[in-house]
Amino acid sequence: MKTLALVTTFILCQCVGAMAQQPQPQQPGSMYQGQMDRLDANTSKTVDRSEYETFMGTAFVSLDKNKDGNLQAGETVQILSVEQFTLTDANHDGRINKSEFMQRVMADFATADHDRNGNLQ
Repeated sequence: MKTLALVTTFILCQCVGAMAQQPQPQQPGSMYQGQMDRLDANTSKTVDRSEYETFMGTAFVSLDKNKDGNLQAGETVQILSVEQFTLTDANHDGRINKSEFMQRVMADFATADHDRNGNLQ
């Protein structure tokens, strides 16, 4: 969950500069309501798996500054610790491809979905 919140918060702040000026969330590892609203494409008041997956796919492209289809450690230094980067780099080639990235963030989504209903609230 911590990785999910960190990655999501960082990406939302990069994509929507005004959100970076919002107060800190009440609970560590949680997102601001405005950030949840940004992800909630269908305005259902929840973020479903497909909304999150679509957002994170776009986020991968945004994080890939050199546009080589992989995330290098330097491209993720603000959102992932060395340990998190290593864990996400499933094939241990020193970079995170989109499949590895999506597997990690979607696993984090599943962990955050406490009631297993496919939605985050």
